[in-house]
Amino acid sequence: MRAVKLRPPPRSPAPVAGETGWATRRHGVQRSGKDVPFPSVRATLEQCAPRRIIVALPTWVGDAVMATPTLRAVRERFPEAHIAFLVEANARPVIDSSGWMDEVLCWPPRERGRRRRRGMVRLAWQIRRREFAWAVLLPNSFRSALLMRMAGVKRRIGYDRDGRGLLLTDRLRVKRENGKIAVVPMVEYYGRIAAELGCAPPGDRLELFTEPHSDQFVHTRLESLGIADRHPLVVVNPGANYGSAKQWPAERFAAVGDRLLEHDGASVIITCGPGEEELARAVAKGMKRQAFVLDQPRGTLSQLKSLIKRCDLLLTNDTGPRHFAKAFARPVVTVFGPTLQKLTDTDYSLERKLQIEVDCGPCMLRECPLDHRCMTGVSVDMVYHDCRELLSKQNRDREGAEGTEPRP
Repeated sequence: MRAVKLRPPPRSPAPVAGETGWATRRHGVQRSGKDVPFPSVRATLEQCAPRRIIVALPTWVGDAVMATPTLRAVRERFPEAHIAFLVEANARPVIDSSGWMDEVLCWPPRERGRRRRRGMVRLAWQIRRREFAWAVLLPNSFRSALLMRMAGVKRRIGYDRDGRGLLLTDRLRVKRENGKIAVVPMVEYYGRIAAELGCAPPGDRLELFTEPHSDQFVHTRLESLGIADRHPLVVVNPGANYGSAKQWPAERFAAVGDRLLEHDGASVIITCGPGEEELARAVAKGMKRQAFVLDQPRGTLSQLKSLIKRCDLLLTNDTGPRHFAKAFARPVVTVFGPTLQKLTDTDYSLERKLQIEVDCGPCMLRECPLDHRCMTGVSVDMVYHDCRELLSKQNRDREGAEGTEPRP
């Protein structure tokens, strides 16, 4: 294969005095041995808005959902611009049907060595051909900054961290406390980038959209199980792609499921992601009453959105589908273990978060080297109590809505 030689990036615009808010001094290309600053993003906007923007989205599904307020704000701020999203292929269903982008590009598969380098070069060439004026980098990754530098995007905007500052033209400072990077909710973290672009404050309202074919698939499948019109419909999500440290024990999910079936008349659906089929089956096997496992076939991420959109309650670990419930305004009970709640906080009244304090946490580890005390300390009674509270509220709201309908 003939090697592709990329052209050097375009020269930076002439320097303009001034800085904005909390962003650091901008750095452009080297000229005569000196580091020439770019004009600030806001100063650029006063002269001419960019016509082509590429936005790199976070890698994890949950983080991509938490970026939706910022994605919405960027589209509202630049309604006439051609906006492309760069996403991992597995996270693409998060932004499907949103209407916030004109084009979607996907990262190449994660491979090693020469194949990985070739994939990066091909993607850089695709981006270069599209002549984007701005690259907005939501993730902190070095590779996203390197890619946009290889592609010659004139303005590369993101946080100055993880050793990638020299690859950016607009370096944004991260908040620090006692010399360390401060823990900031992700929606706020991304929202500050939107503010730097001149967007209105995006807030923390998560938003997702479903595909009609996925809605129909879920309805047909629930019909085949005889529960399409039954309430309450409870979705149990026992997995966590991050690692087993974030997983509440399967037998406890099973115990809560039995109580919901026995005392609340619920229909229980157990979902699973790639590689989590056995875990979902273990939950169903541990139950004394019938639950339904969506493993044959395992649903897609798009179908999972449609399922959560129509459920009455989601019971989950701290993982991506938890944010689906928030985006669709569905009640959710989340069991936390080794992770920091503050990182994923939003002002959402229909969520109940359960976490106990332990001397070793929150450790943020993927696998627990001890006895998993942060998870085993969360009891079945604690989880069921919060599930029943949210279901009771749902019932009251439903009865109230039915009571206000005009009688024939």
